[in-house]
Amino acid sequence: MKKTLTFTVKIQAPRQLVWEKMLGKEGFEKWTAAFCEGSTFSGSWDKGAKIQFLAPDGDGMTAVIAENRLYEHVSIRHLGEIRKGVEDTTSEKVRAWAPAYENYTFSDIEGGMLVTVHLDTIPEYEDFMKEAFPKALDSLKALCEGEP
Repeated sequence: MKKTLTFTVKIQAPRQLVWEKMLGKEGFEKWTAAFCEGSTFSGSWDKGAKIQFLAPDGDGMTAVIAENRLYEHVSIRHLGEIRKGVEDTTSEKVRAWAPAYENYTFSDIEGGMLVTVHLDTIPEYEDFMKEAFPKALDSLKALCEGEP
């Protein structure tokens, strides 16, 4: 059964900078290292575009950008996984959780902005997400605030 987790991080930086650091290839690879060192993406963040999130070995997730409102909100609709170069969107294992959404909302607050994440997950990944997501968001914060 899917569960939605919520994470937030306050960042003292302009919304546009945070957006660009979060979704740009170089910044993305830095802040997502908390999930998997060397992870990257292939594809586009444009609404309706296909995007893949990949570990160094090529395994990962396949998704579509469900929504992209510049500097406000991005929604990722995860559709399946990639194993040994093969996309799986139809197996029983994948259909048990897909589609799953990963939504990011950007809000202005005094002194900066707030990133709010709503993430669908399944029990086997819940503990990992609860541990890794705060670390990843702390990395994003440091990246945007100019810390080493």
